[in-house]
Amino acid sequence: MAVSLAKGQKVDLTKTNPGLKEILIGLGWDTNKYDGGKDFDLDSSVFMLGADGKVRNDKDFVFYGNLKHESGSVEHLGDNLTGKGEGDDEEIKIDLSKVPADVEKIDFTVTIYEAEQRKQNFGQVENAFIRVVNAATNEELIRYDLGEDFSIETAVVIGELYRNKGEWKFSAIGSGFSGGLASLGRNYGVNVG
Repeated sequence: MAVSLAKGQKVDLTKTNPGLKEILIGLGWDTNKYDGGKDFDLDSSVFMLGADGKVRNDKDFVFYGNLKHESGSVEHLGDNLTGKGEGDDEEIKIDLSKVPADVEKIDFTVTIYEAEQRKQNFGQVENAFIRVVNAATNEELIRYDLGEDFSIETAVVIGELYRNKGEWKFSAIGSGFSGGLASLGRNYGVNVG
């Protein structure tokens, strides 16, 4: 049975699941009906962070343009352009045993592609969630359903895996961000250009 988290809650991942090595991060969402005439394209991204909360280099940013981290520890399984259908819209595979030792945190974010041009924001998104699944057994371990408390934000930091005394924990963040992927990337130290 999955642990269901509220915003701000933290939970042990590897301590309560000894031997856990490979996990799948599932992210999903629905978009409200609106008459803007443009489809929504939400994108999940992963930022692998050092102790300072910044990427060590631009390769620590895993997204639709860089699907696999050079360490083999994080692999984005591809961009879903519509978000239609049930279940996970985008998935990220993580091998905890391959995460570089100097990566302290792994943040999971969702942004709206071309949000400004399409006049879209997270106030028009509902039923967003992140879940952590044991890849070996397909068992859902952790789930965080975001509330509907966003309005003008175009990016959301949904959750974070982080190291604590040699174990991995998960934190439900649910923090909105304006300025989309470029602004989010700059916040994490990615050379956006």
